[in-house]
Amino acid sequence: MFNVEGLSEKKILLVDDEKEILDLLETVLIKEGFETIYKAATGLEGIQICKEKQPDLIVLDIMLPDIDGLEVCRRIREITVVPIIFLSAKTDDVDKLLGLGIGGDDYVTKPFSPKEVAFRIKVQFRRNQYMGINEHQNDERIEFGDIVINPHHGEVTKGEVQVVLTAKEYQLLLYLAQNANQILSKRHICEKVWGEDYLGYDNTIMVHIRHLREKLENEPGKPAYIKTVKGLGYKLSTRGG
Repeated sequence: MFNVEGLSEKKILLVDDEKEILDLLETVLIKEGFETIYKAATGLEGIQICKEKQPDLIVLDIMLPDIDGLEVCRRIREITVVPIIFLSAKTDDVDKLLGLGIGGDDYVTKPFSPKEVAFRIKVQFRRNQYMGINEHQNDERIEFGDIVINPHHGEVTKGEVQVVLTAKEYQLLLYLAQNANQILSKRHICEKVWGEDYLGYDNTIMVHIRHLREKLENEPGKPAYIKTVKGLGYKLSTRGG
């Protein structure tokens, strides 16, 4: 089995207005090997802790007493690309897509199993290791056009400006770039980037591709780099044409 490196060193931020849920998740995560858990009962408190403690992953409830979790996610994405797992009682697909589209990396509906949440947290860290975010792996810069990906720091720049991506957007871009000029099917992308079966992920992949184009392309409607290959999938063209 693939182990997550440095599990005890990972910092987890839990944001939920239900104290019982915070305490239950904290107890389970400690049993699973995590040692540093921060807890916040409001959205604003969660944002403040995020700025001060720089957690490695955030578990975020959507229904909060001050600002909702979607707004919290939007503000957090201005300062960090760490994985965000939403917790929500909303089970409609449109709510899940909204959460993933605004910058979330996973979505768990209530009621939930605390062990499942712990497992999903480990999956996010394991995926980062696969994709080379881990500082010990695959730290060569990738450049195309005026875009530079620095896997060592998990950063992307366009020209001289740093591009703020969600963790999943970054993983998707890195995977496309590491397989540049190759056609990658949606199913293959889903398995490699999301670590899940493809069923139900078609819209999720399209949303993330659209967001990458909006952030990286000069003309998102006529992308020079992130190409759709009709009927086959996507490819990143380093030739930019």
